[in-house]
Amino acid sequence: MLPILYSERFLDHLTGPYHPERPERLRAIKAALEAAPWADQLQWLAPTPLEERYPLPDLLRCHDPDYIERLKNLAEQGGGALDPDTMVSPHSYDVALLAVNAWIDGVDQVLAHQSPAFVLARPPGHHAIASTGMGFCLLANAAIAAHYALSQPAVKRVALLDWDVHHGNGSQALIETHAQIAYCSLHQSPCYPGTGRATEQGQYGNVLNIPMPAGSSLQEYQRQFQEQVIPFLQAWQPDLLIISAGYDANAADPLAAINLQPQDYGLFTQYCLNLTSHILLGLEGGYDLPTLAQSVAMTVERCLKPLHPR
Repeated sequence: MLPILYSERFLDHLTGPYHPERPERLRAIKAALEAAPWADQLQWLAPTPLEERYPLPDLLRCHDPDYIERLKNLAEQGGGALDPDTMVSPHSYDVALLAVNAWIDGVDQVLAHQSPAFVLARPPGHHAIASTGMGFCLLANAAIAAHYALSQPAVKRVALLDWDVHHGNGSQALIETHAQIAYCSLHQSPCYPGTGRATEQGQYGNVLNIPMPAGSSLQEYQRQFQEQVIPFLQAWQPDLLIISAGYDANAADPLAAINLQPQDYGLFTQYCLNLTSHILLGLEGGYDLPTLAQSVAMTVERCLKPLHPR
């Protein structure tokens, strides 16, 4: 069984008409997973309720208390915009905290069963920095999960692989000075947010950025996985691999110009499974609903491959 961390409350983060990061993203993915022939192999799990585990200690490893309070107040006052792209609605603060809980629960699932889990949550998180949210992201879900994982006895080293088409500037900023966490990103360049140079290596040689030119296809991604990503992750030897699973590098996605196809994400997943079964995947971007849903399904199916060989 593959755990899927999900709550209908993730639909309550409202971003307004025509915003790419919208509740329909989760609805499309959920429908695709429930319609798949292997749907009976999925274990749908609700995240720990906020009243049972308020994740403030884990938040404060990554976010300034002033920002957490500002985000809470903005939601309580009816919502507003952190920047032109990043919306907050009345329920967004609680939803963002619940998403953090889902990522933390995902870590616990992977460590308990030594097999993959998928966090189907929103809002996304890899652009959020210590002092503010940005780029559709409110809280740094993946980085918070990585820091939380290191509080567990079995985890000494964590790696975060970010295959979203946009560089996870927030994740890198919250990881690059930490000796026990590595960050690797493949991202279109130039593209939002304009960060992620290949020359950046982190304070401990723990950062690998791979800028990809517009128009890149599976062939270029395969070469980068084989020549850079896999050797980097193998050398790090993580006890847990966290994947910021964005699907906006699909050719059909409206916010970028990379030419991947949904089935390509199954291959990326297999590369990671060849390294370790201790994998937590969590949703980041992906804004063309059909290819987003297909891509997540390809990812999940590959995690179930031992049960469903082709």
